[in-house]
This record gives sequence, structure tokens and C-alpha cells, in this order.
Amino acid sequence: MSQQLMGILPMLLVFVAFYFFLIRPQQKRQKERTQMLGNLKKGDKVVTIGGLHGTIVELGEEKVTLKVSDNTRLVFERSAINSVANAEEAGAAKSAE
Repeated sequence: MSQQLMGILPMLLVFVAFYFFLIRPQQKRQKERTQMLGNLKKGDKVVTIGGLHGTIVELGEEKVTLKVSDNTRLVFERSAINSVANAEEAGAAKSAE
């Protein structure tokens, strides 16, 4: 009986290590990203996955229209938004104080 347990124990430890080092952090990042995409609003300064910086001028269920210059507006899928620049600037300002 203890020989069987000793044979299974390393596999169990590997699974636990994979869960805590790979699976759990990925789930946490995905949850934060989903929350960020859900909290988008007009006027937010965002960065797309491709590195394009712009300001949200129109927001739909699946599409986001960004103003990238005075005359240029581009339409993206909501999932193409990588980060909100407003949140990063606010966090940097708080840490500086």
C-alpha cells in the first residue's frame, strides 16, 4: 500500500506545482482582463494589442471606436484592447505621493 502511495506522490506533487505556478495565475490574469474590458467607458485612454494608443469615443457590446488623432477614428473589437492607460497613470501618481 505504501509503495503505491510513494509511486503516486511525485505525480500528485507535480500536478499541485502546475496548478499553483501555471493554471491559477493564468486564471487570475484572465479574470482581471475580463473585468477591465467590462469596465471600459467613453473617454478612457487605451492601448490596443498592436500598440496603438487612442481615446474611446464610442463603445458597443463588441466594438470600440478609438480616436487616434483629430481626424482619425478606428473601430476595433473590444477584445483587441490590451490595457487602459488612465488606470496605469492613476496608479503611478498614487505611488509617487
